[in-house]
Amino acid sequence: MTRLPSDMTAIGIKAPGGPAMLQPERRPIPAPGPGEILIKVAAAGVNRPDVMQRQGLYPPPPGASDIPGLEVAGEVVACGNSVTRWKTGDRVMALVAGGGYAEYCVAHADHALPTSGLSMTEAAAIPETFFTVWHNVFERGGLKRGETLLVHGGSSGIGTTAIQLGKAFGARVVVTAGSDEKCEACRRLGADIAINYKTEDFVAAVKTATADKGADVILDMVGGDYIARNYEAAAVEGRIVQIAFLGSSKATVDFRRIMLKRLHHTGSTLRSRSITDKAAIARAIEQNVLPLIAAGKVKPVIYKTFALREAADAHQLMETSSHIGKIVLTV
Repeated sequence: MTRLPSDMTAIGIKAPGGPAMLQPERRPIPAPGPGEILIKVAAAGVNRPDVMQRQGLYPPPPGASDIPGLEVAGEVVACGNSVTRWKTGDRVMALVAGGGYAEYCVAHADHALPTSGLSMTEAAAIPETFFTVWHNVFERGGLKRGETLLVHGGSSGIGTTAIQLGKAFGARVVVTAGSDEKCEACRRLGADIAINYKTEDFVAAVKTATADKGADVILDMVGGDYIARNYEAAAVEGRIVQIAFLGSSKATVDFRRIMLKRLHHTGSTLRSRSITDKAAIARAIEQNVLPLIAAGKVKPVIYKTFALREAADAHQLMETSSHIGKIVLTV
């Protein structure tokens, strides 16, 4: 067995604030506990929750690393007690509760998946985004073949994933995005309708696109005044699934729409879910989504990569919202 160094480079948060608060530092290499694996990180995905954590708005759950980063890909270099599926040398991608922006990261063995022929950069863009979309669109939202899915933020990492999975499972996909360029990128990925929310009313556009029926499932990361508008854009028995509040977590809403349309408004966060919950989502992804990835039918959209030490630059790019797809750190 290869002897590991005692410490590693990781990206710490010096204090809550802007991207410059992300700075490389030396940290001890974590040791895997029972049921855990230690991954030599080759790449780590960058996500909005990382930005919120850096700003001091999204603290890690109890017991999680204070190092940001919720998804990694790399090679297993050590296994804790009771790990039977993985061995040293295995190439994996994994969902983690923190610690991804580092040269080594601990993951629960049940939250790791084989890389399925993807490059490490591509694999690092899978776990957080695909777990989120699968659970919220298909498990909570119950999207079925032939239904219409409305995705807000269609050009984001979440959005580009939702487009591809929605189409792969036979749905009609409508998205909103903030520029004509982003709308065109969404259409190239398979979106049936792409609405520039800066120049069009998405409620009217959705009703036109569905012959006044509305969207069966709406995936929303905006909140604020979108909540009332989602109720207008939803079909009877529609399911609205909330995954973030980039606009606001507060809104003034006429809740009669819920009664008149028999709507379901639900939501979830992923990071604080139990080990068992995340393991169940991982198994569902392995069964339903990895075959599509292995066949080349679904693939993460990578916008740009940065070296680990350039994490501040990656966050600066994410905050401009000019990217289409995922931003990834390479180690």
